[in-house]
Amino acid sequence: MDPIKGETLLKVQQLRDQFDNLEKHTQWGIDFVEKYTKFVKERSEIELNYARQIRNLSKKYQPKKKEEDDNKYTWCRAFHSTLNELNDYAGQHELIAENMTSQIIAELTRYAQEIKTERKSHFHDGRKAQQQIEASWKQLESCKRKFERDCKEADRAQQYFEKMDADINVTKADVEKARQQAQMRHQMASDSKSEYSSYLQKFNQEQNEHYYTIIPNIFQKIQAMEEKRIERMGESLKTFAEVDRQILPIIGKCLDGITQVAESIEPKNDSSQVIESYKSGFEPPGDVEFEDYGQAMKRTVSETSLTNSRPDNKPDRSSKGKSKTLWPFNKKNKLSLKLLSLNAHVRNLIEGSNPEDFSHLPPEQRRKKLQAKIDDINKDIQKEMDQRDALTKMKEVYIKNPQMGDPNSVDPRLAEIAHNIEKLQAEAQKFEGWLAEVEGRMPVKSEPPRRTSVLYETQNSTPPTNNNCAQDRESSPDGSYTEEPSSEVQSKVQPETAESGDEFDDADEEMLPTIGTCKALYPFEGVNEGTISVTEGELLYVIEEDKGDGWTRVRRNEEEEGYVPTSYVEVFLDSNAKGAITYI
Repeated sequence: MDPIKGETLLKVQQLRDQFDNLEKHTQWGIDFVEKYTKFVKERSEIELNYARQIRNLSKKYQPKKKEEDDNKYTWCRAFHSTLNELNDYAGQHELIAENMTSQIIAELTRYAQEIKTERKSHFHDGRKAQQQIEASWKQLESCKRKFERDCKEADRAQQYFEKMDADINVTKADVEKARQQAQMRHQMASDSKSEYSSYLQKFNQEQNEHYYTIIPNIFQKIQAMEEKRIERMGESLKTFAEVDRQILPIIGKCLDGITQVAESIEPKNDSSQVIESYKSGFEPPGDVEFEDYGQAMKRTVSETSLTNSRPDNKPDRSSKGKSKTLWPFNKKNKLSLKLLSLNAHVRNLIEGSNPEDFSHLPPEQRRKKLQAKIDDINKDIQKEMDQRDALTKMKEVYIKNPQMGDPNSVDPRLAEIAHNIEKLQAEAQKFEGWLAEVEGRMPVKSEPPRRTSVLYETQNSTPPTNNNCAQDRESSPDGSYTEEPSSEVQSKVQPETAESGDEFDDADEEMLPTIGTCKALYPFEGVNEGTISVTEGELLYVIEEDKGDGWTRVRRNEEEEGYVPTSYVEVFLDSNAKGAITYI
């Protein structure tokens, strides 16, 4: 016999009386397999949930359609690439869950059923062998008790015979009967002895076979089953680690991809993109001239007030097509204008659409958008022309080889393509016209214009004591200031004013200086006198900022100027203007 097998058999024989304990231990081993299977299953669910959460997170922060322009920045592209890498990262965790389910959970579940069946079979054989040896032991005990009983009966019969034989008063017949009875009992005892001896020998053989052959074989099978179970547990633990190790290279590639896109970020390029995106094309304003307030006979005309010293018979400038009336409306008109502007603002928010000609953008940005639109239209025209050329060649082939097809079948498609080309060309001309208009309006770089203040000079004979206009001004109903000179001063000034009215007209014809620019955020219908209509995205010059009444004075060109609601425009005051701020 192999020494290893002999040693194993000896160890197994040492457990021949621990059948019940082995049964409990093997059941605990199967329970442990099921417990580990449940553990792997829960780990797989965690991986699936984690992958699902990663995918949802990546989907949540994916750029929306309106945010696609952000891809021009390297840091935005890097973040979007990171989101894509996270999707692949989540896929690897889903692969972990899938492999654990197929390679560990399914295998251990099947093996647990097999080992339960095998264990049941082995312990059934063990119980059967135990029952057989117990039955043989009972039979041996029965033979032993019978032999003992027959021996006692034979001894009593022998004693009775000897007693009868010694008694002289007993008849010979009674003595013979007692002798025969004793012989019969001795024979029965002898038979019982033979039967007991034979069965004892048989039981010893069965017992020896039971404890040295049957039970060891059963225990060896149980031992092999237990060792196989432990080996499968080790393989499952190894697979548990290998499933994670298999995806590490791909996860490493995902992380390397994130690192690479992070290193590809170019701050200088992004800042240049910002400059290109928001470059308006406006020239900076010129220098502001010095206004000498030290001369007593000169003063700067306020841009927010009317001078009552002008004659009443001054000609109406509205007939010249200009909107230069400074404060033509009272409180009621201002209230109605504010209501109208509020309604227009609400209407614009509800519509929420940009004009086709991109007039809501600054000149430079508008030019870029129009050029991009023209390029797209030209590409579409080229596609249509390529299709037309291909169909024309096909028609020529059909004409030369009528069996290949009807040449007239191509005509409807050619007509449709010609119509599409004509439509696209018309649209291209429309956008090219807008582009030419923008390029014509964009300022040419030159010497910055110098801002001049319109100075009104009164009579040289006007006494200096009449220049304290700040004390004589009253607040007008619309929030501006008007001057109320005394009747004495008016009587002195009016004659001279009447004589020099033309000089005042010429001075007033000069344009007021611009203090900044503004962009119309919403369309406004200037229906009241003194207001000016604007369209969304229109660029205007600011000649008077909001004085707290909600209106800003703007100029479109040399012929048109007026007031618009401050909330409808985005104002960009020059840095050298007084109280320069930017507000919406």
